[in-house]
Amino acid sequence: MVTKPHKQDLNAQKIAELSELARKNGLIDPELFTKYEVKRGLRDINGRGVLVGLTEIGEVHAYIVDENEMIPVPGRLIYRGIDIVDLVNGFMSEGRYGFEETCYLLLFGELPTAAELEEFKQILNQYQKLPNGFARDIILKAPSKDMMNVLARSVLTLYSYDDNPDDISIQNVLRQCLKLIAVFPSIAVYGYQAHSHYHGNNSLFIHSPQPELSVAENILYMLRPDCKYTKLEATLLDLALVLHAEHGGGNNSSFVTHVVTSSGTDTYSVIAAALGSLKGPRHGGANIKVVQMFEDLKQNVKDWNDDDEIRCYLEKLLNKEAFDRSGLIYGIGHAVYSISDPRAVIFKDYVARLAQEKGLEDEYNLYAKVENLAPEVISKARRMYKGVSANVDFYSGFVYRMLNIPLELFTPIFAISRIAGWSAHRIEEIVNAGKIIRPAYKCVCPRREYVPMAQR
Repeated sequence: MVTKPHKQDLNAQKIAELSELARKNGLIDPELFTKYEVKRGLRDINGRGVLVGLTEIGEVHAYIVDENEMIPVPGRLIYRGIDIVDLVNGFMSEGRYGFEETCYLLLFGELPTAAELEEFKQILNQYQKLPNGFARDIILKAPSKDMMNVLARSVLTLYSYDDNPDDISIQNVLRQCLKLIAVFPSIAVYGYQAHSHYHGNNSLFIHSPQPELSVAENILYMLRPDCKYTKLEATLLDLALVLHAEHGGGNNSSFVTHVVTSSGTDTYSVIAAALGSLKGPRHGGANIKVVQMFEDLKQNVKDWNDDDEIRCYLEKLLNKEAFDRSGLIYGIGHAVYSISDPRAVIFKDYVARLAQEKGLEDEYNLYAKVENLAPEVISKARRMYKGVSANVDFYSGFVYRMLNIPLELFTPIFAISRIAGWSAHRIEEIVNAGKIIRPAYKCVCPRREYVPMAQR
């Protein structure tokens, strides 16, 4: 007896056939990109970004040009003209949390006075509360396995709760952005708690954010069943938020923010688009890959102190013989930085302190060894136009794991931080009233005649 295939199976078979047709007709001869001098990824062949806009918000500095030659220099990250190193040293030396101060700086271009900072914190505190029933109806009743999708869906839904969602005056957009900055931590954590409960059969904990706590403290407070955390834990998470808050207008999600804003659409659509960009593993999802790579490394490298054994594993990564066989050493290398990523440099010292507090010095030393050996292995195996170094993702995932933050929240924490930069870029695009962003694409498909149905 022959069993008839289910309709769904027939659909799957047909879709497989059509997908191959779509793939074949999506291919473009790689030589054409060279012929027409297409800047793929909006980058020159030497790695220099194509200039498409101006900004006063953030600057990424990684090289100087001397006699038309790019010379790599230690990386610098600058927020509104202030070096990130000086900004971090400023609030760290005074024992303060710095993310709220950083948000103020990015949005308004100046460091706040004590009174201005306190007033700003009060505004954020007043905006922390989600609309009545929102957590229950939007987050808990439709749990998702991906927290970035929870954030994007929630942001788009908040449009419906706004009495004036389409007004793109600066005053209204600033109000919307401040509200989103304030509620992002709750949405992300509640989304994870719902996922943990409904998909993991764990107890459901919903803690309301506390107005007297910083953003970093509130994340840990809401996430943990007992709401407890140490000062060093909150300090490291706050530092991570500061280091991820902005990275110039050219990073993928900030550029998306400019592109979508230039169309004249609403704030919620813009931020949802930026979230979609950040979700990608080539952008905000990279630190998850670092942690997963190290878990694989620890299973395959018996002696963590043996440089040769570690080097051999790294070579297997590059040769697509280990981990996910992508040919990448995750957390090493950056589109702009070569000699050093200033965020990784700042992070490293504080990561060592947290590792000591958690009794994870051996694992920290393993990270340090990979950081030192990977550039050497890559330089021998690959032809490079610039050097490589550890980027911020290399250590951030390790920090989040030490803080017992689940993998599902790694990229959402990036979003909780980066929405400060996105908001600043959205306002900057509106203020300068630029044209809709529409770069050129050359069609290389040959012309042909329409064929009537009977003749096909």
